[in-house]
Amino acid sequence: MLTKPDFLEKKVVMFFTHKGDKISFKNDNIVILDKEDKIKFQLSCYNLFALFIVGGITLTSGIISRSKKFGFSIVLFTPGFKVYSTINFVLEGNFLLHERQYVTTRSEEIAKQLIINKITNQRDFLKKLRDKEFKDGIKKINDAIEKLSKEEYNNYEIMGLEGSCAKIYFNRMFKPFDWQGRQPRVKRDKINLLLDIGYTVLFNYIEAILNIYGFDIYKGNLHKEFYKRKSLVCDIIEPFRPIVDYKIRKMINLKQTENYKFTQYKGQYQLDWKDSNNFVCQILEEVLDYKDNIFDFIQQYYRWFMKDNDIRKFPKAVL
Repeated sequence: MLTKPDFLEKKVVMFFTHKGDKISFKNDNIVILDKEDKIKFQLSCYNLFALFIVGGITLTSGIISRSKKFGFSIVLFTPGFKVYSTINFVLEGNFLLHERQYVTTRSEEIAKQLIINKITNQRDFLKKLRDKEFKDGIKKINDAIEKLSKEEYNNYEIMGLEGSCAKIYFNRMFKPFDWQGRQPRVKRDKINLLLDIGYTVLFNYIEAILNIYGFDIYKGNLHKEFYKRKSLVCDIIEPFRPIVDYKIRKMINLKQTENYKFTQYKGQYQLDWKDSNNFVCQILEEVLDYKDNIFDFIQQYYRWFMKDNDIRKFPKAVL
């Protein structure tokens, strides 16, 4: 199993393709070539953790076999930054972990801890803004944290409290920018579009780490099983979402998105191909700034799940 020192040496590569690009290998190096077979990028497979490819590219059976041999994942995106396929490295045969996932009776307790962690991190990121007008919102979030910590709730009630806190949080996080409310996947405004793209980057990064430990990523706790939904990834991403929120707010404040070209199609916003390159790279860079935090939490979650299962020792995602 991958150790933390080894993990910290590995890299995530985001590659935006052009027509005719292809992937090849040379002396255990992954090489990306243009249509004239000139090298555009090269990296040792030993140092690769995940390869995100945006746009069309030619893949061969060789890349799949090397992905398994060297333990890196490949995520394929459309030019509009929608995931259409993944080739994941997965630790196979961890049947004891799967058994524990399937028979656990602590799903609601785990769900509650994840949401407490999420809204605590949301509160802490609001505090970073140092806006006196946010004190009322921070107090309401603190009240919700106290309620969740002291009382028993089922999943529907937990999600209800989480939704109330999300409304408070987003209304303040994006208050200066004519915020109309969070609507996942609807893309009705520019900020919602950027949030969806940012969360997609974070989601796939977390999925790759969960696969290292051999989790069944379709078996969640907060998010219940649904056809093809990677419920565990949906669970684990929750405490880390403020990383993306805060980065987008900062980019807007610094006018880094001011010249982005947005278009509308059937009521949904889309981001120009070239601008999406810039945006995604900035989000990935921000996510990688927290790679220690993300790895530590998932490692501790795995150890907690496999050992004592004392809810008082449930790990915390600290940002």
